[in-house]
Amino acid sequence: MALNRVVICGVNTSKLPYLTEDEKNMLFDRMEQGDSSAREEFIEGNLRLVLSVIQRFSGSNENVDDLFQIGCIGLIKAINTFNLEKNIKLATYASRCIENEILMYL
Repeated sequence: MALNRVVICGVNTSKLPYLTEDEKNMLFDRMEQGDSSAREEFIEGNLRLVLSVIQRFSGSNENVDDLFQIGCIGLIKAINTFNLEKNIKLATYASRCIENEILMYL
């Protein structure tokens, strides 16, 4: 068994990919062209952001799996509504969307 191995909703968090800014930009361009595999890769590459946001709610009595799932919904909503022209990073926008989704749930 690996140290630092945490499984949330069946996802081994130690194996989540890291995306560079270039990879994110490339995937985002492919998503805008309708590439669904790029969309899945983009979502998976940003799941660490969901983990980061749900840590803020560790004091609540809610199940971590539930918070992770709700956070993933927030991430997907952020990706659906993100606008590159506004000159803001996706992580900034998505973290607020994830947090808002969790707060609505709570």
